[in-house]
Amino acid sequence: MELKIQDLVSSIRKEGIEQANLEADSIIAEAKKKADAIVTDAKQEAAREKTSAEKEISILRESAIVSAEQAKRDAMLAFKAEVQAAYEKILSANVRASLNGEALGKLIRTAVAGEDVSKFTAEVAEVSDALKAELADEIKAGLTLRPTKGVAAGFRLAANDGSGYFDCSDDEIMEMLMPYFRNLDF
Repeated sequence: MELKIQDLVSSIRKEGIEQANLEADSIIAEAKKKADAIVTDAKQEAAREKTSAEKEISILRESAIVSAEQAKRDAMLAFKAEVQAAYEKILSANVRASLNGEALGKLIRTAVAGEDVSKFTAEVAEVSDALKAELADEIKAGLTLRPTKGVAAGFRLAANDGSGYFDCSDDEIMEMLMPYFRNLDF
């Protein structure tokens, strides 16, 4: 009987160990499946992150290129504005310097050529002796010279009847000439 009990205990042990081994194998297989699933998910997540990072890098690269082009364009526009401002300053100084004395007299004489000068008044910044001497014939014919605060250099030829005027002041000449300098292409 003792042998039967021992065989029975041995059999129960053997079955318990076999059962435990089966459960252990099942747990290990389940753990391997879960580990494989975790690794697969991690690889997929890494691939998504990599794709997302590559897209972001591409967007940042394109943005940097656009920003660089914009900065280049802005720099060129600023440079062009500076050059135009320098041209305006030089042109303004040269126009102002050129519109005095003999040159001013010649311009006024040219403006009234073929006209009845007695119908006009030449408004200038200052009526100088040199200007009077240059326009002596026109003054004798009735041209009026009058200083005015509205003209810093050059002249404005006004009709005495108030019907209009011809503006050849330095400011107006600058306005006429500057479009040729504003449209410079670099």
